[in-house]
Amino acid sequence: MSLQCREREPGMEGRLDGFLARAEQVLERLEPWLPAQPQQIDWQHCLAARWQREGRHGSLRALQVRLDLRLDDLLGVDRQRAQLEANTRQFVAGLPANHALLWGARGTGKSSLVRALLAAYGEAGLRLIEIERDDLADLPQVVAQLAGLPQRFVLFCDDLSFDAGEGDFRVLKSVLDGSLEQAPDNVLLYATSNRRHLVPERQSDNADWQRVDGELHPSEAVEDKIALSDRFGLWLSFYPFSQPEYLAVVQHWIAALAAPCGLRWAWSEELAREAIRWAQGRGNRNGRCAYQFARHWVGRALLDALPR
Repeated sequence: MSLQCREREPGMEGRLDGFLARAEQVLERLEPWLPAQPQQIDWQHCLAARWQREGRHGSLRALQVRLDLRLDDLLGVDRQRAQLEANTRQFVAGLPANHALLWGARGTGKSSLVRALLAAYGEAGLRLIEIERDDLADLPQVVAQLAGLPQRFVLFCDDLSFDAGEGDFRVLKSVLDGSLEQAPDNVLLYATSNRRHLVPERQSDNADWQRVDGELHPSEAVEDKIALSDRFGLWLSFYPFSQPEYLAVVQHWIAALAAPCGLRWAWSEELAREAIRWAQGRGNRNGRCAYQFARHWVGRALLDALPR
C-alpha cells in the first residue's frame, strides 16, 4: 500500500513565510517589555543586590560593591556609629535587633554609615539589599526570596520621605507591621531620611491639639505621621558639623587620598581657610562637603606636581 501526499495549495508556502516574518517582528517589539529572567544570586560571594521592579514583578540584581569605606572613616558621628554598629552586631549574631531610621541633615554620613557596615560584617554573613521607596510595597516578595538563607540581610531604603498628601506612607506602615514584623529573623530594614517623621509637618496639624485633664492629646493627623516613625525601633539623628568637626574630616580625607599617591602635604591655616571657604560656598558643613574638598585639593596638588 502506497502513501500519497496531498500537494500543497498554491501560494501556501509564501503565506506561511510571511506570517512567520511578521510574528518575528512582533516578538522583537515585545521582547524589551517582557521581564528578564530572574538572576540566581550566589550569596556566598555576592555582598549586595538591588531590587528592580519590572512591570508587576521584580527581581534581585547582584551589585559589584567596593569595600574601601570603613566605619572609622566616618568622623563626627561617633554616637550614631556606635549604636548602629551594636544593633548590626546583634543582628549578625542572630540576636534580637531593631529596624533603624537614620534621619537628619544631608551629607552627614547616614547612607555611608549603612554601606560601611558591609566592609565590617560582610565576612560574618551581612548582606545589603537596596530598595527604592516606590518599591516598598514589594517587600513581601523580597522577604520571600530571603527566607531560610543563612546570611543576614539589611534592606536599605535611602532618602525615604513622603510628600504632603501622599498616601504611600500608610503602605509602609502596613508593610512594617504586616510583613517585616513577621518576617524571618534574617531580615531588617534600615532607612535614611532628612525628616524625622518622614512626612512633612504643617502648622495646621497642630490646630486640633486638645488638653484633657492636664494632658496634651495630639490630633489624628499628627498621630498618623508619628506612628510611621514609631515602626522603627532605633532612631539615630544626624546634625550639621561644627567647624572643628568639619576640618577634622577634611584632614582625614586628604590624608586618606594623598597616601596612595605618595603626595606629601602638611596642614596649615591657609589650607583650613580654603576648606572653610569651600564649605561656605556650598552653604553647609558636612562630611560629604569635606570629602569633595579633599578630592579637589588632592587632585589639584597632584596635577601641579606633574611635569609641564
